[in-house]
Amino acid sequence: MLNTLRFVSRALATIVVVVAGAALVVGVVVPRFAGATTYTVTSASMAPGLPVGSLAVVRPTKHVAIGDVITYQQSSGEARVVTHRVVGVGMNTDGRVAYTTRGDANGVNDAALVRPEQVHGVLWYHVPYLGRLSAMVGTGQRQTVAIGCAALLVGYAAWQLVLTGRERRHAHTSRSPVQDLGRWP
Repeated sequence: MLNTLRFVSRALATIVVVVAGAALVVGVVVPRFAGATTYTVTSASMAPGLPVGSLAVVRPTKHVAIGDVITYQQSSGEARVVTHRVVGVGMNTDGRVAYTTRGDANGVNDAALVRPEQVHGVLWYHVPYLGRLSAMVGTGQRQTVAIGCAALLVGYAAWQLVLTGRERRHAHTSRSPVQDLGRWP
C-alpha cells in the first residue's frame, strides 16, 4: 500500500512538473527566442477558437492577408490592443493599405479600418488558460516569476533525484543475508 501511494504521489508530482515546465516553455521561452510578444485574451470576440483567458503569442510581420488573425493597437497612443481576423484588404481614403477586421464571434465588421502601422503582428499560436496566469502577474514581474519557477522546477527535479538515489542505496543495503544466499552459485 505504501509503495502504491508513493508511486501515485510521484506520478502526480511528475505531471505537475511537466505541465509547469511546458507552460514556461510555450509561454515564455519560445516567444522570447522567436521575437514574439504575448497577450492575454480578455474578451470573447474571437471565441470559441481563441477563448477568454488564452495566452496569444503574436509574431511581427509585414505581410498580412485575409484570414490572418492580427493583434493591433486600436487607437494611437493607447496601450489597449485588439486581436481580430482580417476579413478584407483594401485602401483607405488617402490611398494607403487598410485592413477590415472582425472578431470570429461578432456578426459585423469592426467600424474602424486598421492601418499597417497599427499591427503588432499575426497570431502564431495560443495556449488556453495560460493568459489568466500571466494576467495575475504584473508585466514587469513576469520574467522574475518565470526565472523563479524555472529555478523551483530544477530544484524539485534535483531533490527527486537525491531521494531516488537514497531509496536505491537503502534498498540495496537492507537485503538480509538469507535472501542473498539464494543467489550464490
